[in-house]
Amino acid sequence: MSYVNTPKKPYWLNKKINKDCSGQVQDILSELSINTVCREAMCPNIHECFARNTATFLILGDICTRQCRFCAVKKGIPAPVDRSEPERIAQAVKRMGIRYVVVTSVTRDDLADAGAGIFVKTISAIRSENPRTNIEVLIPDFKADTECLKKIIQAKPQVISHNLETIPNFYKEVRQGSDYHRSLSVLDTIKKLSDIHTKSGLMLGLGESGQEVLGVLRDLRAVGCDFLSLGQYLAPSLKHYPVSEYVAPEKFNFFKEEALKLGFLYVASNPYVRSSYMAEEYLIKGVH
Repeated sequence: MSYVNTPKKPYWLNKKINKDCSGQVQDILSELSINTVCREAMCPNIHECFARNTATFLILGDICTRQCRFCAVKKGIPAPVDRSEPERIAQAVKRMGIRYVVVTSVTRDDLADAGAGIFVKTISAIRSENPRTNIEVLIPDFKADTECLKKIIQAKPQVISHNLETIPNFYKEVRQGSDYHRSLSVLDTIKKLSDIHTKSGLMLGLGESGQEVLGVLRDLRAVGCDFLSLGQYLAPSLKHYPVSEYVAPEKFNFFKEEALKLGFLYVASNPYVRSSYMAEEYLIKGVH
C-alpha cells in the first residue's frame, strides 16, 4: 500500500477534538481514577457525550499490548491489573445515572485470560449497583479463545461488540497483531453459543474501495452480526496511519442503505459515528 498526502478536511468535519473536558462527569472520573476511551482515543464526540452524563469506560489500564496504527491509545507494557477497578466503574455508572453503559478495554495479550475475567467482574459489579442499566461490552479478540468468550457470554451483557475496524487487506499495516478472520470468528462464536446481540464497526477513509466495504458487510452478516457502525477515520497525529479520503456523507448513507438490505437490525453511518456513540439507540431502534 502506498501512502498519500492527507487531504484537506471538508466542511462537514468541523468538530474540535478536545480532551480537556470539565464538569460533573470529569470530576467523577478523576475522583474514581477511571479511564475512558473518550479521552484516550481522542474521540471527537467527547463533549457531547460528557454533556449527556455518559462515557465509554476503558478497563484494564490505559496501555495496549498491540500496535494498531490508527489508535491514539498508548502502546507498551501495561501495569498490573487493578482488581478494584470493577467496583469503581459500577460507582461511576451509579453516580452518573447511566441507563446504557459501554465498557471496553485495551488489549491485554500479556494476561492468561486476556482480561476476560475483569470484564466479567465489571459486568457483575455494574449490575449489582445498577440493576436497571443495560450493558454493552466492546471486547478485544481474546485471540479467539472460546473459553474467554464463554465467560463474557455467561455474564449476559445485552450487547457484545467487536470491531473489525477495516478491510482484510489493510490488517497487516493498520492492525498489527490482529487477524481479520480471527475477529470474524469471535462474532461467529458468540452467535453460535448465545442469543446475545452482536455489533461491529468500521472506519472508512483509509483507502478502501466501496466493493471492499460491501464485502466486509457481507462477511459480518454471514456470522449473524446484528448491529453496525460506520464512521470516518481521523488520524490522531502525523505518526499514525494517514487518512486517504474524507468520505462524503452521501457515501455513508449509501453504505447504510446497503447494510440494511443485508439484514442488519440497526446501522449508524456518518462521519462522526464511533462504535460506542449513542450506543443505546441500537437496542431501542433496532430491536424494541
